[in-house]
Amino acid sequence: MADSNIPAVDLSPFFREGDHEDGKKKAREVISQACSQYGFFQIQNHGVPLELLIRALELSKTFFEYSDDEKRKSSPGSGVQIPAGVEDVFSHLTKLGSLIENIINECLGLPPNFLKEFNHDRSWDLMSAKRYFPTTESENNGISEHEDGNCVTIVLQDQVGGLQVKKNGEWIPVTSAQDTLVVNLGDVIQVLSNNKFKSATHKVVRQQGKSRYSYAFFYNLQGDKWVEPLSKFTEEIGEVPKYRGFLYKDYQALRIRNKTHPPDKPEDVIHITMQSLPRLQKMPIINNGCSA
Repeated sequence: MADSNIPAVDLSPFFREGDHEDGKKKAREVISQACSQYGFFQIQNHGVPLELLIRALELSKTFFEYSDDEKRKSSPGSGVQIPAGVEDVFSHLTKLGSLIENIINECLGLPPNFLKEFNHDRSWDLMSAKRYFPTTESENNGISEHEDGNCVTIVLQDQVGGLQVKKNGEWIPVTSAQDTLVVNLGDVIQVLSNNKFKSATHKVVRQQGKSRYSYAFFYNLQGDKWVEPLSKFTEEIGEVPKYRGFLYKDYQALRIRNKTHPPDKPEDVIHITMQSLPRLQKMPIINNGCSA
């Protein structure tokens, strides 16, 4: 396993009054490089108060220490209110997801607000709290190798460790400072960009002696959206599409089936590569309606 070298991006220029274009340019350059290589980066000075992040992790730890009977009382439809600290984190991460989406929009050279208008419905966003028990002699699995099927995922994690990202065939540990959040791209961005930006391959390995607590915020796409490589990354530059188009909700339904009905063979697991098209010769570049 390689040493951690996941870039940490300072987002403070995007929150300060004034231009601060040099700082924004530097952030975009780091994010572009990370997204084109393996789809993972960390963010600092992101606008979410540190005390709120700490409080959310404390609330998660308290909840997971309840008995199973107590946990069931908080199931959907039970009427139990979500703690204010958790709702506040969700609200902050929703705004942060919008900012990150806009930065990615700029990194890809898309028209202003293209991704914002394409992905305008926030009712599909989701945040989940997770606990990973300490490893044992008989079991050390956390979450197996996978990619996220959405647009962008933001992870709040404690300092126990266990999150790893795959880069050039090696697993890199993603360890975060208390005030740092982790960001990874999902399949939607990879397909829209025709593989220019990568959906991050990652996993969680359980640690010795301590449970790991985290939140994953999924900045999702509205289910009826059609997802396919954009012309900017295909015919406009003479490249063939690498993926078939698909309806987002259909793709997510297949991914959920991976969990509810796990396939017997690894090759049968639903994965974005199943939408891949055969490699073909490059297309002629379209310029003002004429081929070049």
